[in-house]
Amino acid sequence: MVHTFAYKNRYFALDVESGSLHVTDEAAYERIRTLAKADGRGGGAASLLSEDELDCEIRELIRGGLLFAPEGEDARGTQSVIKAACLHLAHDCNLRCDYCFAKCGAFEGKRELMSEDTARKAIDFIIEASGKRRNLEVDFFGGEPLLNFEVLKETVDYARSVEKERGKNIRFTVTTNGYHLTGGMKEYLNANMHNIVVSIDGRPHVHDAVRKTPEGNGSYERVARNAKELLLGREGEYYVRGTFTAVNLDFSKDALHLADMGFKGVSLEPVVTKGKRAILPEHLGTVFAEYEKLAEEYAKRRREGRGFAFFHFMVDLTGGPCVKKRVRGCGAGTEYIAVAPSGGIYPCHQFVGKPEYLMGSVHGGGLDAGIAETFEKCDIYNIESCRGCWAKYYCSAGCAAANLNMNGDIMKPYETGCEMQKKRLEIALAIAAEEMEDI
Repeated sequence: MVHTFAYKNRYFALDVESGSLHVTDEAAYERIRTLAKADGRGGGAASLLSEDELDCEIRELIRGGLLFAPEGEDARGTQSVIKAACLHLAHDCNLRCDYCFAKCGAFEGKRELMSEDTARKAIDFIIEASGKRRNLEVDFFGGEPLLNFEVLKETVDYARSVEKERGKNIRFTVTTNGYHLTGGMKEYLNANMHNIVVSIDGRPHVHDAVRKTPEGNGSYERVARNAKELLLGREGEYYVRGTFTAVNLDFSKDALHLADMGFKGVSLEPVVTKGKRAILPEHLGTVFAEYEKLAEEYAKRRREGRGFAFFHFMVDLTGGPCVKKRVRGCGAGTEYIAVAPSGGIYPCHQFVGKPEYLMGSVHGGGLDAGIAETFEKCDIYNIESCRGCWAKYYCSAGCAAANLNMNGDIMKPYETGCEMQKKRLEIALAIAAEEMEDI
């Protein structure tokens, strides 16, 4: 399979199976497009080639496995082991964000905090479930996890006390709204977290319209100040992560606002929701234009030596994840779990509170193998529309939670999300190709 696309008067052909990206002139682009259509109909691209110079060059690429490469063997491999856990330290929050999938931290249940005992048992569980795997990931999440800061610290201490004797190396991440951060918290998090994610939606009026306090006040000023103090100058990894909705479709301004604040790692995600803030198919033209506006300024700043990393424009043409990781994505329910304050285990943080997806408990009793088997099938081979999609090795069958939330079925892709993903990927590939040419 070959995907052809044009961007900023340049022409590209992505060979899906080999991962080769070709930058072409217009004549080669049109020829490869014609061959790709025939190949997609089962005609076989190589059989249509003539002896002219252009076709001879294309034939050599086909022979070298760099164009129209055949579909590879099933890369799913053996059964997965759990290697990452999201600990919901708090099912409570000090903000009330309008689009929150977690129902403002309560996850459709009672507001509660995780106990030290449950947190320790969660660490024990992931160590035991990870088998021989050495490197593990733990994300402190909520709600707002820093509402339970003492348990966060105790959990890190406990993990450090047992990891070496169990042959493990545990890396911690915290995802926070940044509203309540004391000086002591900032110092501790920078010293102990491998990665920090702070939620800021961009420009003050955009942020304050959706990320409000329980009293209905905006939170931007306080969050922005805390985020700068926490992250600017930090040596470890971090991202400021925002969400855009149908109300701020000019989101390129929000991404650039975050970059202008000095943050070097920026992510801006399209909201996955229904209602007035939902991004609909009729919004896609505007969304695509915004991604192009952002990309133009993004590439310009990187050329000038004042760049930043925009999460969705980062793609590695020289390496990246192995094929096994690319076919199943995040590994929800198979390699990744979420643990509620009660100790309940779910496939990921977005399934917490849904009783039909309760897999078990860190307090004992084992895991529901049926749920794990269901999520094991969420891959590019079992979802038919993914198997025939050119972006499959980059989106890895997408997000099961988004599929459920928008379509009621973890195996039915959220098509509006797919279209945005493909647009971002085309831009990312074009930027990566340009930067490689400049080396």
